[in-house]
Amino acid sequence: MMILFFSRAAPILTPDPSLFTQLKTKRKSISRFRANFPSASRCVSQRQRDSCRRRALPMSAGAENQPIEDSFMTPRESSLVWLFVGELQVMAARWACVACLSLLAVVSGDPCLIISEINADNPRLDTTEFVELYHTGGQRASLDGYTLVFYNGNGNVAYKVLDLKGHSTDDRGFFLVGSVDMLPKPAILLPPNTVQNGPDAIVLYHTSASRYGEKMNVTSLGMVDAVVYMTRRTGGAEFLAETLTPGEPAFVEDEAALEGDESIERCLLSEDRWGFQVSSPSPGQRNNCTPPAGQAPIPVITELKLGAGQVDGFVELTEAPAAGPLVLVVLDGRTDRVSVSVDVNVDTSSNGLISMTIEKTYMKGDESGAVAVYGGRASDFPAGSQLSQIQPLDAFVFAGPGNKPSANLTETLIPGREPYQLSHSLREGGFYLSRCGVATWARDPGVFWEAPQTPAQPNQCPWPKICPHSNVTPGGTDSPSHLPPWGNSDFLINELNTDTPGAAEDGEYIELWHPSGRRVSLQGVWILLFSAHNNRPYREISLSGHFTTSKGYFLLGSDRLVPAPSLRLPPNTIQNGPDAVALYRSPYGPPSAAQRGIPTVGLLDAVVYRQRGSDKEAQELSKALTPGQLPLLEDPEVLAGDEALSRCRGLYPFDLSAFSVAPTTPLRENSCPRPPPAPEGVVISEVASGHWTNHSQQRAFVELHGPPATDLRGLVLSVFDQERSGTVIALPLTGSVDQDGFYIVGNVTGADQTFLEGSVFPARGAVVLCYDLFSVCRAGTALTNSSLRDVLVFSENQQLLSSLSAARGRQVLPAARSVEDGPVSLSRCSCCEVRSPSSWTSSSPTPRGTNLCPSAAFSSHIDLCLGPLSSDWQEPSADCGGLIQGRKVAEVADYLEQRCHCGISALSLQGANFSCVSGWLRVRGDIRALSDHQQALITQTSRVGPSSAEGDACSAPTMDRYTSTASALGLQIGLVVAVLLLLALGAALFTYFYRRRRPQDYCTMELSEHAEGLSDL
Repeated sequence: MMILFFSRAAPILTPDPSLFTQLKTKRKSISRFRANFPSASRCVSQRQRDSCRRRALPMSAGAENQPIEDSFMTPRESSLVWLFVGELQVMAARWACVACLSLLAVVSGDPCLIISEINADNPRLDTTEFVELYHTGGQRASLDGYTLVFYNGNGNVAYKVLDLKGHSTDDRGFFLVGSVDMLPKPAILLPPNTVQNGPDAIVLYHTSASRYGEKMNVTSLGMVDAVVYMTRRTGGAEFLAETLTPGEPAFVEDEAALEGDESIERCLLSEDRWGFQVSSPSPGQRNNCTPPAGQAPIPVITELKLGAGQVDGFVELTEAPAAGPLVLVVLDGRTDRVSVSVDVNVDTSSNGLISMTIEKTYMKGDESGAVAVYGGRASDFPAGSQLSQIQPLDAFVFAGPGNKPSANLTETLIPGREPYQLSHSLREGGFYLSRCGVATWARDPGVFWEAPQTPAQPNQCPWPKICPHSNVTPGGTDSPSHLPPWGNSDFLINELNTDTPGAAEDGEYIELWHPSGRRVSLQGVWILLFSAHNNRPYREISLSGHFTTSKGYFLLGSDRLVPAPSLRLPPNTIQNGPDAVALYRSPYGPPSAAQRGIPTVGLLDAVVYRQRGSDKEAQELSKALTPGQLPLLEDPEVLAGDEALSRCRGLYPFDLSAFSVAPTTPLRENSCPRPPPAPEGVVISEVASGHWTNHSQQRAFVELHGPPATDLRGLVLSVFDQERSGTVIALPLTGSVDQDGFYIVGNVTGADQTFLEGSVFPARGAVVLCYDLFSVCRAGTALTNSSLRDVLVFSENQQLLSSLSAARGRQVLPAARSVEDGPVSLSRCSCCEVRSPSSWTSSSPTPRGTNLCPSAAFSSHIDLCLGPLSSDWQEPSADCGGLIQGRKVAEVADYLEQRCHCGISALSLQGANFSCVSGWLRVRGDIRALSDHQQALITQTSRVGPSSAEGDACSAPTMDRYTSTASALGLQIGLVVAVLLLLALGAALFTYFYRRRRPQDYCTMELSEHAEGLSDL
């Protein structure tokens, strides 16, 4: 036993500060402290902690009852604790409690309950379905207060709710819910085929069970853990994923991944990031969390051994025949120079793994360094040469005790990752490190754990016991509302600062943004930095494993940048130009490995930029990445301080006109220049969608009309889609109205501005002309009267109509029958009624010409008697003049259009007279048409007229009665009441006559006579 004491006269010493710095700054240290290892790693006993407390030493909250053995550590952290004990014994006992209790404060953490495994789809009959919960404490735990809810992706409602009150996990922390026929027997039994195959979700809540019930809508209120899953055949789990696991797509259970049955198992990806993979079912057992098998397109390092100059180093990597010749390079972490390079001999492969031995002087566990795999030969990386700027295929960077590698080495080889922090105490034989995280990305030391060496065999990895979620959505606020997709649904380059004042260049950055405006995973996304001098990338950066902020931003930049970037780059990394930044989605490796030259496969967005006088030097980059556009100039003379290229005028990729020179705003809304004053008198004049008819000449376009030569800058044309419930086109206008007063946007001949490639004009939706900052107009919601200039809604969707709250009136829909065998458009026929559907009618398209409107030349006589058009139309009044104003005329037009489907609008009734007699509306006069074809359809519809007996009184009409829903309902109620009254009257009459006709019996007559006698007396 070691006795701890303090001397009052002696000063209290402080442990090595670098040790605590390493513990606090490395996220991987926090997670690995909780791995389940032997209790020999105890730092201090209860008696020692009591001794510390008696001496009034502060102890972190929650640490005083938490022994080290309860905070599951890897051997690396275990050795770190033993180092503390050794230093306590050698140096002094005076600071022993400080060191150990500080370590306790770092490693302590509360265990949690997680969804560990799901088997929702069995071969043939679903009789072995199950859901496995696991408590990360690895011991029995009560499940009181927890609720397990099963959601159906078809409708996003709950189909099964299980209150776990009264249950507990087993002694190892497992709890099973499953079919009656499965083994081991579940604690809660389910009938066969209960757990649906997908697209569905299973959610664990920790709050009052009364909140949840079957048929309820999906919610994240009180959520502890969630799994959203689907199959390749189903899909359709997007809404569940956005609500329950924002930023993470639904997991796809591949039925062909394994022979026989398979399950969805939770496994650690890297450091403290969790994920799922398909593996063999293991109910009530530790998950089979092994790195994915199969031949990868690039080699990855699977095992390492680091010695102290006493034993040889060891590196194991996977085969990758398609990668060509390979070389293993060992680098010195102090000098950033090559220590040794060795050609990879694929002939030594066994079970798809290549083992290599490195001379013991080059891979020391007590120093910092790196191991990298490159394509090429050893002669390309001679010993003593500087660190190459060529990006490796895989790399591992490690930090020895108090010996941190340079930022240049770290950010070049493993950008955005932290070096693997080795402990202070070397074991005999060195450190054995194995790839245990199941992440598919390379160049991440976070996937390595200390584990036994297994050359040419699958790695033997510990099962970590850390919580996948750091917080729980508390009661009181629900999940954020679903955000609609924008014009482009993938990542965009949002802001770029390549040249900062001064020689340090330590304020450079690249800001990405996802148009959903929420937390999104960057899995499979790459950033390539191109040089115009050789048209090749000088740096390739994988963003896998990273996420955007809650507002959709992601920042990578210099390590001194404020706010701190998620991925740090050495100063002066981003070249000033002429160069380019390109964004790719490449899930299977670097984009440059899949395509020679300048890659275009998987390209999401790109910005080509230059310095003054260097635009011609970037022609090849411009041609490949942003064809037909000149490189951008980040002009340092525009602003007094630092400046950036900010996206201000568009959400379309590869569109350099969307950028402006503006103040730097990393991780904030771009500070874009205010647009010029709003142009007056510009309205939407004609709209057509390519989906309205099948005619070969049906094209999508929007025609604007306004004063000639009007500058349209500051106006944004947005198109909303009814099906997507959001914006599909948001186009800042750049030109001017022509001399005839027209400006055409769309895919028609002679258009002033075209819809960008890939844009789809919807069949049902709305067109909005907006004036304001692009960030306001692109959303299209909460538009004020000052920002909304004009709108046309061609949709029955009430949600869309209500979202455009500044729009007046109702919608107008195109009628294909209004035109004989030709394309159809919606045309404005009233110059001054802005934002009113009564100004529009269906017609033949006339881009850059006078709109076709209903004309008296194609009129036909109409004589109709109609019942009340709405419930608020009261009994007749002497003056019905109000009926020809507002929506009453529109209702008559709607009634006629329902019968005709030929494009009748309120404009067609301009020649009709309205009169009101005895509660009936008399419509008589001329109804106008667009052409002979539409006139014939209208005549056929309104051929019937009132009889001569009815005359003008229209008192007993034989015409159709048009009643609103409220009027029809009132009529039905009145009829029911009348029938009930008649039945009651009939019953009363029947009873009366029945009693009168029924003769009285003899006894009754005799009693009546006696009564009469008594009465006489």
